[in-house]
Amino acid sequence: MKLALMLGYSGGKLQLPMEQIKLAEALGYHSVWTAEAYGSDAMTPLAYIAAHTERIKLGTGIIQLAGRAPAMAAMQAQTIDALAGGNRMIVGLGVSGPQIVEGWYGQPWGKPYWRLRDYIQIMRKIFEREQPVTHDGSEYQLPFTGEGTTGLGKPLTSILHTNTDLPIWLGSGSEATVKLTAELCDGWLPMHFVPGRMNHFRPWIEEGFERAKRRGVDKNWQDFEIIGQCPVQITDDVTSVFRKAKDNIALYTGGMGHKDVNFHNQHMVQRGYPDVAERVQELYLAGRKEEAAESIPDEYVDEAGLYGSPDRIRQRFLQWSDSGLTGLNINTGQEEAIRLMADLAGTSKQ
Repeated sequence: MKLALMLGYSGGKLQLPMEQIKLAEALGYHSVWTAEAYGSDAMTPLAYIAAHTERIKLGTGIIQLAGRAPAMAAMQAQTIDALAGGNRMIVGLGVSGPQIVEGWYGQPWGKPYWRLRDYIQIMRKIFEREQPVTHDGSEYQLPFTGEGTTGLGKPLTSILHTNTDLPIWLGSGSEATVKLTAELCDGWLPMHFVPGRMNHFRPWIEEGFERAKRRGVDKNWQDFEIIGQCPVQITDDVTSVFRKAKDNIALYTGGMGHKDVNFHNQHMVQRGYPDVAERVQELYLAGRKEEAAESIPDEYVDEAGLYGSPDRIRQRFLQWSDSGLTGLNINTGQEEAIRLMADLAGTSKQ
């Protein structure tokens, strides 16, 4: 199983844990991943990390579609990959949610499925450089010929020659977008994945592969990467760790998004906790945040992470290694945990 290090997005101050990143690279980790919400962006930190590392792959988990045009996303990815020496960049895409898309970026939520499809196809054309890029999609058109245009738009080919197969991954969780991921992308960043869930997703992924084959593209399990997120913390006080984790879970499932459009809440339902999801959201939106966190059962936290002593983590890692994932993106602030996971996954080079 490949290992990855999830950095996430910044809080009030941007700090990159470069010593941990360098340690992960030395221990044979596959990749390091950044994210963005409405503070730090996901692309810029990767350029900095590229300058201070040699081999570890550089992924965005995820960049938000509304934050940049598909051509700019391709340009930034190509630029970072070139600066990093080539074949290191992975573009992880996602749609975010309507509160951010409309409230932060000032764009309509619209039809995110079709926006994703157009976006991925445009980026592919830019990377491949087979001809000047044109695209006539329902959400994006190149050249653009809509209202306000001069009619002078011209199909263009990227000046920069880089990796024509630069990988595109998608962060997704709904049936439609998981099928799209398997059809058009090189890898998948599943939302709220836990061991035992792969059978739920498997038919959707296989349908995506079949759609690709109908378009003349051979897709299969052997060529498709799936890296799930997993917080890891070595501790002799699991109860306190669970309590802290519940605060963050309550924030996302209770208040991250509109009451009727909250993907994190929907995934809590899909994981088999519908009553908990309803209660957490009700309490959180009523301002009773502490009660919202307390209503989350310990097992919900425990099944989605690796917590406890090294022996406990070692035992529970077996479930993740047999879960159908090709890699595990760990979220931890502990160097000890980074080393332990490298030992368990067999990647350690030190």
